[in-house]
This record gives sequence, C-alpha cells and structure tokens, in this order.
Amino acid sequence: MGSDEVRDGVSLTNLGEPLFEGAGVTKRDLVDYLDAVHGLLIGELADRPLSVIRVLRGQAPFMQKNVPKYTPDWVRTVPLWAEASKREVSYALCNDRRTLLWFANQRAVEYHPMLVRVGHWEHPTYLILDLDPPEAGAFGLAVRAAGLVREAMAGAGLAGAVKTSGA
Repeated sequence: MGSDEVRDGVSLTNLGEPLFEGAGVTKRDLVDYLDAVHGLLIGELADRPLSVIRVLRGQAPFMQKNVPKYTPDWVRTVPLWAEASKREVSYALCNDRRTLLWFANQRAVEYHPMLVRVGHWEHPTYLILDLDPPEAGAFGLAVRAAGLVREAMAGAGLAGAVKTSGA
C-alpha cells in the first residue's frame, strides 16, 4: 500500500509516517482505527461542537478548537462566542465519516465534544466529574470517591461510567 490514498473523498497523506515519536504506530494506523470505529464514534460526536488534540511532527501536542482556514467547506461548523478569548470560535461538527477521516488526516488523536448538542444549549446530555488523587500514589482514594459518586448517582436513578485519562 502506498503512503497516500483517498477515502470517502478525503485525501490522506503521509500515511506511512510515525504518528509521533515513540508512538510505535503510523498515521495510517490512526486513520484505519478511526475508520473502523466511525459508526460508534460519530454517534457520540454528532452535533456536538468539537475540540481536538493534534500531534504534528516535531511539535508538542496542542488543542485545537477553532477550525483552520484550510478546512474543507463540507466540514460543518458552528460559531460560538468564547468569553475567555473574547472572540467567536468556529467549532467543527463531526457528523459523518468523511469529517472524521479529515480529522484523522490532521493527526487529531483526542476528541473532546461539548456536553451539549447544537440547538439544545440548555440541555446537557453528559456530566463529567474529574476525580484526581490528592497526591501521587493515592489512586485508591480516587477509586473510593468514584464508588461514592456511583452510589449517589444510583440513588438518583442515574447511570455512570468510569473513564480514565491515563495520567
């Protein structure tokens, strides 16, 4: 297989290159993985303004909220006011395979959707509780806190899921 190809109308480039130093995977591995799970992933990302973490060769990873000027016109976006930076930010909406492949080609390795869907700003569909251990080596305390949160949620008729960051 060559290092460049087209999928769903998206030009994929430099597929044989390492994703980032020490990753042990190529950009193709990222593209193939996201393509394989696109049906599940898009169901969670659809209509949610999206920020991504990108890893470019020779640079530190960075979070991208505002889509770049070269974003294809078929990538749906939504403008939102960012109070912190006092400007309008154009967030992408990853509603289809083509957009997800475009993000993969941009080396987007983490996907951070907003907790609300476009048009339903007052009705978040997720709640995130960040439970960090108070000190190194005290992970057991965070686990116990998560158990208490789960018990409280169950008492309110809510379901929860654990997600670890790896940090």
